[in-house]
Amino acid sequence: MTVVEMLEELQVKAMHDPALRETLLATRQTADPLEEFCRTCRGLGYEIYPMELVMAGEEFYATYRRSTNGGGENSPKLAGEDDFYEMFFSVL
Repeated sequence: MTVVEMLEELQVKAMHDPALRETLLATRQTADPLEEFCRTCRGLGYEIYPMELVMAGEEFYATYRRSTNGGGENSPKLAGEDDFYEMFFSVL
């Protein structure tokens, strides 16, 4: 299962389980929110690590740029769509 698939599954669970949703949202209030979020995910059985989460967004963005106009300067700029961590919480 990819990082994106794990995030999507976890997001669906959190939307149906208020306690899980609050647990995940509480990670944003810690000294290192990304690390705490990933640690919480691993505790729930989702092997998500900070660098994998960041790289998933980077890989998505790179693939997206290559797929439009040959990846040249005219490729669309993304405004946050490559940050899966922030996108996860924007839906919650």
